[in-house]
Amino acid sequence: MTDVFAAFVDVLTDALDDHDATADELAARVRLSRSHLDRMVEAAAGERPGHLRRRILLERAAYRLVTGGGSILDVAVEAGYGSHEAFTRAFSRAYGVPPAQWRGQPDRIRLGAPSGIHFHPPNGLRVPARDEVSSVDLIRTMIDHHIWLLGRMLQQASALDADQLDRPIELSVEGIDDDPTLRSLLSRLVGQLGMWHANLTGTPYDFAVEQGASVQSMQRRLNEVGPAFAQEVGELCTANRLDELIVCPGENAEVFSAGGMIAHVLAFGAFRRTLAVGALHDAGCEDLDSGDPIRWMSQ
Repeated sequence: MTDVFAAFVDVLTDALDDHDATADELAARVRLSRSHLDRMVEAAAGERPGHLRRRILLERAAYRLVTGGGSILDVAVEAGYGSHEAFTRAFSRAYGVPPAQWRGQPDRIRLGAPSGIHFHPPNGLRVPARDEVSSVDLIRTMIDHHIWLLGRMLQQASALDADQLDRPIELSVEGIDDDPTLRSLLSRLVGQLGMWHANLTGTPYDFAVEQGASVQSMQRRLNEVGPAFAQEVGELCTANRLDELIVCPGENAEVFSAGGMIAHVLAFGAFRRTLAVGALHDAGCEDLDSGDPIRWMSQ
């Protein structure tokens, strides 16, 4: 059932703006009949697929009313309604007031839902965890990944000859950072926190802020986003919500767990920190202890 529900959420994310897609077509994308999908989704989420989709579109419409400059009709069309009147009726039933009044005095965006699945600004879905995953589980998973990856690297290395194994390494960052500099590494390290903080809080993130940034601007960004991101991670760990899912739409919708996001930040952060600490060492800054957390944690 969990796999079916996850597949439906992926399909739903891709089809939010495909208003011509019928319930039967959505069910077919999950390779189920409509009646079977209805039963499976209702059992897992407490609401039928059609109701779930309409509610999420209304939540997005409420967000658009507050943050966008378009007309109510524009918002109605985006939400799949053919007229201003039909949208006003549906919105008023859900929020208790018509959209024009709500826009003037906005309240909550999320509507009550047994599934806990909600629109997550600017364009995603927030899916609650189905199981509790603690910070201990996350650490164990990261260790398991470390050991698995080491095994895979050894497996691939076993096919290389002695010259390849003993050749001096020239740093390759293909697929991670292009032509890294100390400035770009530090700005991306801060930007990585800012990007995921924006995702967790449902706010847009402008990657342009990272380009050619001064150290002073990076310090200001870190002072703002660092404590906020740390608090969000702390709350996720305290509540054992590390299996909570964030669905990010796009050409190919992707689903990330909160724990996976934290592991991603730490893994790529460690790589970039190592490069940055080395560059600082070459520039004469030698008091960072190679960026190793072991002594910092013991102190």
